[in-house]
Amino acid sequence: MRDLLQIFKAMADETRLRILYLLMEREACVLEIKQAMRISQTRASRNLGILHDAGLLQARREGPLVFYSLDTKFIKQNCNGLEAMVKQAFDLDQTALLHRERLKRPVARLTDTD
Repeated sequence: MRDLLQIFKAMADETRLRILYLLMEREACVLEIKQAMRISQTRASRNLGILHDAGLLQARREGPLVFYSLDTKFIKQNCNGLEAMVKQAFDLDQTALLHRERLKRPVARLTDTD
């Protein structure tokens, strides 16, 4: 029951749902999420951490960067249909589609000055 509550709390935020939608496109690091959504690195990191702690994301370290992706196995076992619901909610959302387009671009800089 506690796990289910943590999943629902993690999904009860629009920014986190938008991040899930972005990660349906491909795995991404904090800097890519920051650039795509035009949010602060702190906000991106905090929300990725909440999604990860809820079990919805996997993390992979590559040098100084951590890349996040959907934990599809966990999602299928614990909240089957989540991906379809998020996709349906955001497929016609112009802001979400713009974020996905930005995610396709290379990261401009690997600094916090943006």
